[in-house]
Parts: sequence; C-alpha cells; structure tokens
Amino acid sequence: MNPIIVETVNVVREVAWLPWAVQYFFLIGLSYGAFLVSLPGIVWRRPGWTGISRIALLAALVCGLTAPVALLADLHQPGRFYHFYLYFTPSSWMSWGAFFIPVYLGGLILYAWLAFRPLLAQQAADAELSPRLARLCRLIAYGGLESRGALLAAATLAFAGAALVALYTGMEVMVVQARPLWDTPFLPVQFVVTALAGGIGLTLILKRFSGQQEFIDETKRLARALAITQGLALLIGALWLLLGLTGWSTSHALALAQVAPSASWKLTAVWAAGSTALTLWLALRRPGSGLLIGLLAVHSAWMMRWTVFIGGQEVPKTGAGFYQYYLPLGYDGLLGIVGTFGLWVALFIALTTLLPVERLTRKTA
Repeated sequence: MNPIIVETVNVVREVAWLPWAVQYFFLIGLSYGAFLVSLPGIVWRRPGWTGISRIALLAALVCGLTAPVALLADLHQPGRFYHFYLYFTPSSWMSWGAFFIPVYLGGLILYAWLAFRPLLAQQAADAELSPRLARLCRLIAYGGLESRGALLAAATLAFAGAALVALYTGMEVMVVQARPLWDTPFLPVQFVVTALAGGIGLTLILKRFSGQQEFIDETKRLARALAITQGLALLIGALWLLLGLTGWSTSHALALAQVAPSASWKLTAVWAAGSTALTLWLALRRPGSGLLIGLLAVHSAWMMRWTVFIGGQEVPKTGAGFYQYYLPLGYDGLLGIVGTFGLWVALFIALTTLLPVERLTRKTA
C-alpha cells in the first residue's frame, strides 16, 4: 500500500478588525476616561478642579459623539447595527454593547447639557456674540438654571454607562481564547487604565490652549493623576510578563512564546514600556510640561489598542511566522483615520463655537 501524504498549508488571513475598530476603542476609551476626570469638579465640586473638569467633559462629549461613527464604519454596512437589537444574543458581549453604548451616550449628553446650561445662558448674554448665535445658546440653555439633583442623576447614569462600556469593550476581546495574547484578565484592566490616562492626556492638551492664568497648578494636579495611571500600566505589564516567563499561566506563557521570536514585537514592547516610563518620569519630575505628557498619554492609549487589535491579528492561530499587515491608504485605512479625526475636529469646533474653551475655564463662568 502506498503511503498517504497529507500536506497542510497555512492560509494567510486578512485582519477582521480594521483600523475602524481601533479608532472606536480609542475614542470611546478617551471619552469615558475624560468623563471620569470631569467628576471631581462638576459633581463633587472639589476646589481647583472646576476648569479641569469642564474641559474634560468637553473632551468626553466630542470623543463620545465621534466614536459610534467609527463603530458603524467597522460594521462595513451601517444598516447592520439594527441587527443587534432585532437578534439579541445574550452570550455575545458585542450584542450587550449595543445596549450599553446608548446608556452611556444618553447619560453623557444629558449630564453635559445640565452641567453647561448656566454657562450657555451666560454666553447668550455676551454683548459681543452675534444675535443668531445668542438665540441658539439661549434656546439650548433652556433658562440656564442649575439643576443639582438632575445633574447628579445624569452623572450617575453616565457613570453606570461608562462602567458597562469599559466592561464590554474589554471582555469582548478577552473572551477570544483562540488568541492567547488576548486571553488574559489583564486586558480589560489595561484598557481602563490607558483610557483614563488618555482622557487625562487629552484634557491636558486642550487645557494647554485655554489661556487660563492658573494653568500650571492645574497641570500639576492632572500630572499627579496621570503618574498613577502610568505606574499602574507598568505594573500590569510586569505582572503579565511574570506570568509568561514563569509559566504559572498557560495562556500567558503561550502568548509570550508566540511573540518572543519577533524582533518587531520586542521593539514594540520596549517602545511601550519606555514611553510609559518616560511619561511617568515627566509627570513626577516635570509636571508643568502638560502638552508633552498629554501627547505621550494619548499616544500610549492609541498604541496599546493598535498593538492589541492589529498586532494581535498578525499572530496566526495556526502555522509559523506572522501575517503582515500594511495600512492601506483608502477609507478602511489611512483615509478613514484622517476622516475620523476630521469629524472630531468638526464637532469640537461646533461645540466650542457655542461654548468657548475660555469660558469653561473661568472661575466665575
């Protein structure tokens, strides 16, 4: 009998989660991270946090309104979103996410409106404002009265939605056991930590251009909070590496074995650890450098998600070697990233036209 030879050929697969997914996870993370930064000054009314929290709420609102557009684009056909509601699947975190996102965005929009109503009324009374814009501000302010009870209720709803969004965005990646790099309980935690760092970083960037005189003191306050997140990020990374090196966790050891031979992964790990350590050092030793540490924090939030999603899909489930991903120039690549950023800028301009950043940072605004 002739021997039977079976030849197994590894199939190179295209990435399933495109840069649209990275942008969604990045923007929604920045949104709920910045939302958390808004709580001390607006909800708890802690001294010295008012201007910071208002800027953070603006950042949370702009990112929160932009993120769903990237998510719809990642579905490849925007009309597919209603399938999540018609065919609910309790075993799917993505299906749950379709309900968690409206809770968060609805709470966030209501919270932002209640927080900004008095400021919009003051903006409408500005003599230098054009009559049309003044009428629009007056209409949106709806009297401009401060409703403390309603504000606390809206903040609670938004916080619950933020927690649910943070949970599902981490869990829907962690449950993919076929990819050991994703199959770790550290992943959802690292998502939350880097999202909070990114929210603080974006607040620092916007605060840098606010023109407020007390900017240095508030920058140092944010820098201290950012330092805590960077320390946590390094600790989580060290624990992941420890479990992989010691073999105490099979999935961590397998993930480390898959990426260890790759020079590009080694470079990525050094880059990530180095940039996080640099941000931590600057936040502690040079807390006044708000723009620089803000940019580094936002960069870390983006890099972490790009590495997890795109880099994670380059590691094959079967076979040897790595898949190669090249960022296309079209709508599903670079053009899509630029377009999403353009939408973010357009929303930011629209919101700051109604409520300038300078007014948000005034003590007596």
